[in-house]
Amino acid sequence: MKPHETLQCCGPIDDLLDAELFKALGEPTRLKLLSCLAKCGRACSVTELTECCAVDLSVVSRHLGVLERAGILTATKEGRTVYYAVRYKDLRDAFRAIARAVEDCRPKRAASKRQTRRAGTSR
Repeated sequence: MKPHETLQCCGPIDDLLDAELFKALGEPTRLKLLSCLAKCGRACSVTELTECCAVDLSVVSRHLGVLERAGILTATKEGRTVYYAVRYKDLRDAFRAIARAVEDCRPKRAASKRQTRRAGTSR
């Protein structure tokens, strides 16, 4: 693309690239928490997740809040304990939609000479 050419809009990618989602996933401790929850396969308390990450409880709690606000986790309070769980379907759907949008934006490859020759000889 030449510098003076403008980029063409290629669909809903701008709406799908949620900075809050990527910011939440862009921190090593939060990735570790997500990994711990995914491996556990069930909702876990802040205390359980603190043991998994070897980080102070208040730090874990803050990171879990970021992940929840980004739509990555759900929080359920039972008495005084808060349990966090991965929103698997929402996370999967978000990444699939982003992957489709990126694919839609990818420049279409011109047919190779070989394909062009084949098409010409099959007439």
